[in-house]
Amino acid sequence: MNGRPLPCSREELGSLFLFEKLAPDQIARLCREGRVEEFAPGPVYGEGDEATCFYVLLEGTIVLSRRIGDYDVEITRSSDRGVYAGAFQAYLGDRLRQVYNSSLRVIEPARFFVLPAETFAAIMREWFPMAVHLLEGLFFGVKSTQEAVGQRERLLALGSLSAGLTHELNNPATAAVRATSALRERVAGMRHKLGIIAARPYRRDSLETLIEVQERTAERVAKATALSPLEAADREDALADWLDDHGIDDGWQLAPTFVQAGLDTDWLDQIAAAVDEDTLEGAVRWLNYTVETELLMNEIEESTNRVSSLVSAAKQYSQLDRAPHQVSDVHELLDSTLLMVSTKIGPRVTVVKDYDRGLPKIPAYPSELNQVWTNLIDNAVSAMNSTDTDGTLTVRTARDGDHLLVEFRDTGPGIPEEIRDRVFDPFFTTKPVGEGTGLGLDISWRIIVNKHRGDLRFDSVPGDTRFQVRLPLASAGTGTDETGTDSAPEPS
Repeated sequence: MNGRPLPCSREELGSLFLFEKLAPDQIARLCREGRVEEFAPGPVYGEGDEATCFYVLLEGTIVLSRRIGDYDVEITRSSDRGVYAGAFQAYLGDRLRQVYNSSLRVIEPARFFVLPAETFAAIMREWFPMAVHLLEGLFFGVKSTQEAVGQRERLLALGSLSAGLTHELNNPATAAVRATSALRERVAGMRHKLGIIAARPYRRDSLETLIEVQERTAERVAKATALSPLEAADREDALADWLDDHGIDDGWQLAPTFVQAGLDTDWLDQIAAAVDEDTLEGAVRWLNYTVETELLMNEIEESTNRVSSLVSAAKQYSQLDRAPHQVSDVHELLDSTLLMVSTKIGPRVTVVKDYDRGLPKIPAYPSELNQVWTNLIDNAVSAMNSTDTDGTLTVRTARDGDHLLVEFRDTGPGIPEEIRDRVFDPFFTTKPVGEGTGLGLDISWRIIVNKHRGDLRFDSVPGDTRFQVRLPLASAGTGTDETGTDSAPEPS
């Protein structure tokens, strides 16, 4: 948008802090190659437009804003003479895409000194060659450092998650191996006992009854429910007494297995009624092997299911077989992340899921959202572990207008007032040296705001810190890469 042209005053330009050190001939050149324009209240330029001009405020009030989702969010408001905005990175030339990375508007009649971008770039390179080299080095150096450290942080997170996943997989895998070995022994024992039973003079109807009891026993094992310690102890005593009364040695060793399988003295009475007294012990021990076999097979099934669920969670977390952008269920992403970081969460932190399962799927980059969840959970757990008390991490989802809200609430000590303005700054961290890169929240902000056109903010008081992510329910287009340069400019 072009304003009304006005005369350029060298004295006025020279009074601005930006130009006060320039020589008279340099001020004259600025007036000659630039221009003064007056703008009525309204927009001056829009975010994403080609950056063609460098604007310096002479009079009025400016507002800089950025588009986040469906909203224009104000990032700066100023009436200070000499503040600037626009194509202030034009000196980088074609090495950087020259677009306005915010929108500029005025809320009252305002005057600007306007310098074409190519003129601004030429003057910078000609008048301040050393400064340009320093600024170029700083700009690209910081960008390169951010990318390198960001990649390092991803690798560190991956290493931590891999270690946790290996630990989680090792437990059920070891249990399955142990149970398989024990099962082999029990099956061998069952064959031995079956041989002994077959050698005894059992009546055919007794054997049929015994086989029927064995089948019902297996069914009861599958349906067994956990008892309280007191209930289990009482039932073990009753079973041990029954076995002793019927002349079965070491009944106290058999009783715990029967109790675990949900069996009682009534079940033993059925066995006693099915066989002769002299073959009762062999029948009981044979059925004990049946119970142990069923319990071991249950353990193997639970262990292998655990392995399968962990592998499925890892696959969901990494999204290795998925398109980078797709319609995703946020709850699936949250669950897979919580499972992947469960080892890091540890026993001192209780996780509470407060999900609105009625929320629709959303268009997203799921693997990158998982990275955000990981960063926010890691920060929350670190905060709670810094105290002497146990903590609670509450993960909540809800609808917030046209957005889906994901909130991570922890009961840690809170974020001190003096650092709240810096938590999203690159390389800022409160963790000890070597434990944090200071890019977790910066990367998370870029993924949510730049990549998803969403919003990331927080509220914090001691005992209640909440990081809130808002994601558009409908696609709002693709943002820049999370490690890109699309950051909010600040007038100086």
